[in-house]
Amino acid sequence: MSKRRRQDKLLALIEENEIGTQEELAEALGRAGFCVTQATVSRDIRELRLTKLAGRNGVQKYYAPKKAESTADDKYIRVLREGMLSMDCAQNILVVKTVSGMAMAVAAAIDAMQFKEIVGSIAGDDTIMAAVRTVEDTRTVMEKIRSVCGN
Repeated sequence: MSKRRRQDKLLALIEENEIGTQEELAEALGRAGFCVTQATVSRDIRELRLTKLAGRNGVQKYYAPKKAESTADDKYIRVLREGMLSMDCAQNILVVKTVSGMAMAVAAAIDAMQFKEIVGSIAGDDTIMAAVRTVEDTRTVMEKIRSVCGN
């Protein structure tokens, strides 16, 4: 089977399941009909730029950046890195502090990444408030933003 099909299946598996180790990923691919070695899985993880985030039960799981996170990255990541000072949450509200005058640009960068967890956001001069679907989703978004920024 082709590398592309295997990697597409790998992405589908981590989207549908909380898979946290290369061994679990190799086993899941095996059950799906793909005969893979740990080295192949490791290479696929690197090529697909997978990262790990805390899953629902607090255990780390693989996560694939969405297209918006990887294609428009340079511009948006630069804006996030240069403009964002800190993040915190109050229940399902994400509060992002920015350099003075940068909140709208940072909010636009976050919006462009199309995080499905964010319902909407408002930006002032140096603060962004984003409404997130759930408290758990707020933590996930914070980890995604940290991951995208390389923190």
